[in-house]
Amino acid sequence: MGQMEVWLSILIAVLAAAVAGAAAFVLGIGYRKNKAEATIGSAEDEAKRIIGDAVKTAEAKKKEIVLEGKDEIHRLRSESEKELNDRRKEIQHQERRILQKEESLEKKLENAERKEEQIDQKNKKAEERLKEAEQVKKSQFEMLEKISSFSVEQAKEYLLNNLESELVHEKAVKVREFQQQTKEEADRVGREIIALAIQRCAADHVSEAAISVVPLPNDEMKGRIIGREGRNIRAIETLTGVDLIIDDTPEAITLSSFEPVRREVARIALEKLIADGRIHPTRIEETVEKARREVDNTIKQEGERAVLEVGVNGVHHELVKLLGRLRYRTSYGQNVLNHSLEVAYLAGMMASELGLDPTVAKRAGLLHDIGKALDHEMEGSHVQIGVDVAKKYRESEAVVHAIAAHHGDVEAKTVIACLVQAADAISAARPGARRENLENYIKRLEKLEEVARSFDGVDSCYAIQAGREIRVMVKPEKVNDEKMTLLAREICKKIEADLDYPGTIKVNMIRESRAVDYAK
Repeated sequence: MGQMEVWLSILIAVLAAAVAGAAAFVLGIGYRKNKAEATIGSAEDEAKRIIGDAVKTAEAKKKEIVLEGKDEIHRLRSESEKELNDRRKEIQHQERRILQKEESLEKKLENAERKEEQIDQKNKKAEERLKEAEQVKKSQFEMLEKISSFSVEQAKEYLLNNLESELVHEKAVKVREFQQQTKEEADRVGREIIALAIQRCAADHVSEAAISVVPLPNDEMKGRIIGREGRNIRAIETLTGVDLIIDDTPEAITLSSFEPVRREVARIALEKLIADGRIHPTRIEETVEKARREVDNTIKQEGERAVLEVGVNGVHHELVKLLGRLRYRTSYGQNVLNHSLEVAYLAGMMASELGLDPTVAKRAGLLHDIGKALDHEMEGSHVQIGVDVAKKYRESEAVVHAIAAHHGDVEAKTVIACLVQAADAISAARPGARRENLENYIKRLEKLEEVARSFDGVDSCYAIQAGREIRVMVKPEKVNDEKMTLLAREICKKIEADLDYPGTIKVNMIRESRAVDYAK
């Protein structure tokens, strides 16, 4: 019994604890629910407040935007009205001017009508007087016929027969005098025209030299240009075909070459290398290629400049490039592009003095030596090459004929061709304009390169050391090391057979093989 009471008390305690826990759980759920509802209510109030603020802000922005739009519309309307008023004023001004011109034209028309009436009256009076003169003349002829017993025709025949013998001698004398006078007058006018053209064309003459001097920042740069065991200077000379002269001249290097294009490429490349400071064979090759592209661009610009200076239009772009190439071409030491410009000026001035079209004369003078830009690449004289090129690019017959006749290869049949001949002779004959020795020297070096280039397997060749050495680059896939010696001997034999030269000429053969690939 006692044990049962213990278990019963324990069961009651457990039940009381369970009831107390359930009550606490129910009370906790109610508390949390009330708290959540309070939080949700405050959040809804805050959301309503934010929405209200947003609505107010939007209304304010809307009003602000509407006001700005009205201001902008007002401003645009004011500007439009101002512009409209300005245009109205301008139209009114134009209308006033038109009215004034109409009044002036009406006055002139009235004056012209009055003058026309006066002229008609004068013409009528002149016709009446002419009729009176005819009647007087007729009566005088009738009176002379009665007195002389000759009719008009008989009198004419009689007088002409008597005067014919006297007039024959006098006509011959007059013709000779007139011919002599005409010849003297033509010579005088021709000399005046040529002298005036020469006086107006004040062109400078500077004979082209065969060397260029490149300044150095210091003498230490000479050693860097030479490179280890001379590899840099050999690379420059091989790639450009120019002889580098490095002597005791302080802070300067001399470039020697008869070919001005090569010399210009070498000069530009060397200046770029000196400014860059990185001098090695690979860099030299890249820089020489860039310099060649620069020279090509300069050639195009020089051609365009020449066409603009002379004032001719519609020249084919290939002819413009050929004109630019003449910038680096010399004839007996005279720059051919400057010579062509001067011939164009002279021919145009003389054509103007003679009352001819100066545009055609300038065009013919500018293009008369265009064949010299290609005479190293094509067979034939520069005259024939120039004629073919002018025909190819559709130049007019007058220009083509002037090119063909400027050296007397064909007879000049137009005045323009004669003017180009005269201008060419004037430009070439000026003191100091040309030098015979330099031209012969250049032709000898060009012939030397041509002989070496005629052999199969030769890639390129350059005459250096004033023609005492020629460097020949061969194609490695066609000429091996054994054939190089034989090819050098064959070139020497052909030089000995075809050329006249003082001393000896060194034939320097160069063969280089390259393999290029790219890592990817």
